[in-house]
Amino acid sequence: MKKVLITAGAAGIGREMVGAFVKDGARVAVVDIDASALEALRREVPVASTETCDLADVEQTAAAVERAIASLGGLDVLVNNAGIAGPTAPVERVRPEDWDRVMRVNLGGTFNVTRLAIPHLKKSSAGCIINMSSAAGRLGYPQRAAYAASKWGIIGLTKTLSMELGPDGIRANAILPGPVAGERMERVLAGRAAASGRTLEQERASALVNQSLKSFTEAHEIAALALFLASDAAKTISGQAISIDGDMHRSV
Repeated sequence: MKKVLITAGAAGIGREMVGAFVKDGARVAVVDIDASALEALRREVPVASTETCDLADVEQTAAAVERAIASLGGLDVLVNNAGIAGPTAPVERVRPEDWDRVMRVNLGGTFNVTRLAIPHLKKSSAGCIINMSSAAGRLGYPQRAAYAASKWGIIGLTKTLSMELGPDGIRANAILPGPVAGERMERVLAGRAAASGRTLEQERASALVNQSLKSFTEAHEIAALALFLASDAAKTISGQAISIDGDMHRSV
């Protein structure tokens, strides 16, 4: 039975991953900042253990991660899913404190959770790290410099982890999703339609114009990819940045 730790697993993509790993028979622990979402997760998936934590806080992170791993009785798979969107503005208008917050959560949080998890992963016979980057981590993202920079950083960290930990049998890969279908995307499209005067379907088509496949990625598809990367079928896949975005050519 795999022992899996997922950050930001109480909602969205992370929640889909929790369901996928639990269905596959894994023991799962979730660390998330949203206490109410964690409460809902406990009702829906009572077998999952949970910890409330702000990953921007190093001390909170250390305590929460150690408790989560203790509840699992060890660790085989780490999924670093936590991240925030950050400011939407050109670089010259981004406040340093907003930039720093994105880096502390997206890149620093991933670093700290991984740093704490490595000693436990080294005891596993099939240690695996899955880091969530983004299409913005290979294409850039105008008006979202902090987010894009943090997601590019995730890829560099992933490749380095693969090289450092390979001799210990630990694999590290990054997943790079594009736009994900769901309520959040629908709200974004509705807002764009209201601002532009165009229809919702026109905005949807515009959002997909830079993709070869004309549909948004589903959260359950990303969860399925994570499940595959953690499986024995992917035992020689490491150090990779794997896009799941309908073949995006540009972020805008």
